[in-house]
Amino acid sequence: MRRLLTITGALLSTLFATLALALPASAGSPHFVSSPTVTVSGNTLTVQAKEAGLGGEAQIVAVLSGTASCINPGSNKPKAANKTSFSTSSTEPVQNGMADYTLTATATFSPECSPPMTVQFTGVTLTDQTNNLSVTLIP
Repeated sequence: MRRLLTITGALLSTLFATLALALPASAGSPHFVSSPTVTVSGNTLTVQAKEAGLGGEAQIVAVLSGTASCINPGSNKPKAANKTSFSTSSTEPVQNGMADYTLTATATFSPECSPPMTVQFTGVTLTDQTNNLSVTLIP
């Protein structure tokens, strides 16, 4: 009986070790460290973000996208010509499982959106395409 328990224990230990070595390594648990910071200056939008839990990745691809509208002083909805979509991307290095980066996007209008008109950003999203991680910055 003792011999049977010893053999069974040895077989289970071997099976466990084989399964442990056969499982793929986990890359971590990607997430944004607090909320990214958004700054708007005229028709330029800047986002500073920090991600952690990136495991052994060498780099990530970050994308900033959304819509910019040229709004008149009466807050009237813009015509199609006064709206523009924007998107910018950047490949960012990962060090010690973290990425700290800044992305800037500038909305261009034709004709220009000049005072008293103002630029309003909507639907602004920051996406880490490498890890399928996304956060809405401005709804």
